Amino acid sequence: MLVSAVTLGCALLLGQVEGGPPAEVTPVEVAPAEVAPPIIQPPAVPLPFQDSERPALCLELPPTPNVPSGQWRAQCSHEQRRCLITPRRELDVDGQETERFLERVRPCVPEEAAPVPNEELRTYRLEPSIADAPPGWYRDERGRVMQFNFDLHRRVWLGGAWSPLWPGDEAREDRVRLDFGIALELAARKRLHRLHFLETELSLGEPSIDFSLLRYDFSVERDEPLFRITTFFGEPRRYDVSINLGVWLETLRVEDLERGQARGGFLTWGTLHATLDLWHSRDLVSYVRVRAGPSAERDYENGISTLVPGAALEGNLTLDRDGFHHLRFGVEAEKVLLSRAVEGRPLRPERLRLSAGYELILLAINDQPLSLVADARGVWRNDIAFLPERWEWSASAGLRFSLWAPARRSAPIAEKARD
Repeated sequence: MLVSAVTLGCALLLGQVEGGPPAEVTPVEVAPAEVAPPIIQPPAVPLPFQDSERPALCLELPPTPNVPSGQWRAQCSHEQRRCLITPRRELDVDGQETERFLERVRPCVPEEAAPVPNEELRTYRLEPSIADAPPGWYRDERGRVMQFNFDLHRRVWLGGAWSPLWPGDEAREDRVRLDFGIALELAARKRLHRLHFLETELSLGEPSIDFSLLRYDFSVERDEPLFRITTFFGEPRRYDVSINLGVWLETLRVEDLERGQARGGFLTWGTLHATLDLWHSRDLVSYVRVRAGPSAERDYENGISTLVPGAALEGNLTLDRDGFHHLRFGVEAEKVLLSRAVEGRPLRPERLRLSAGYELILLAINDQPLSLVADARGVWRNDIAFLPERWEWSASAGLRFSLWAPARRSAPIAEKARD
């Protein structure tokens, strides 16, 4: 009985080893390795800016409470395995994502164009940042963009001012002035062209209008000096003296004014002046210059066509980098020639004008500047019949709104301006 049992056990064992049917093995399920979700680092203080000269990736991340869309802009350093990220939409006051996409940013590059796989990008150190902005614009922590640099030499403006007048011993304090104009600048190599259209000043109270259809001039920096002066006090030193001549043109200017019973009306068909820059800034925007030349004028109150030579010393200075402070001044003299005799005025009348003004940007509305304007003027003239020969003084203070004023050509990047 014992021998039979042993024999049966050995037979079963040999059957399994030598080709019997394999025993069934229950498979064991192995869970796939879990990928850790990307971790966004706590924001630094202050937040860094993304580089405006580098492209940004459109990065898709898992939704977060503040950015439920998961849409981000990222600038990555693959050597440092680090990405500066910012939401592609603006944030509200509570830091929650809104429906407004960032303004004034370059389109981001699709994530598939990244030089590393998408999964690897999500293992980088992700640091919150502020998206870049164009030169002259600033972006805050919520992604909103705003202009901080303004070119008041390229703009469309509309203004108004209280402008009392002192034509003699009595003051006219009920006088106001409205003004409008369009100014453009075109920069070329070492030359700056200036264009002014439809410049208008309308005074109410003691009525007058001064309108100019078109004015053009340019400043230039000559390559070749006219004189080379060498001094020999110590080591020889050379000084280059350039004569930066230009042209000043004006066409269809109308000046119409009333002073009591006296009235003057003048239409200037055209003015041609040669200019000489006594000084100008490196970008040619600011200048101090003299100009002189003739004008063809029509005195339509008296039906006379005259020749009016004139000369002026004038300056236009931008006093700061961002274009907030502007100073203007001028002295101009004219003499009326080839006129017939008119009762109540001399045969060759004269005009002398003095002016000085200051403009300061106060704030911006929809990124268009609102500025404070103040100026003072003096006029002496005897070209209006029966008008007493005397100085006429005026002052003004008011506001001017620029309907369009881009950033200056020399505007800095916001993060560099902050540094």
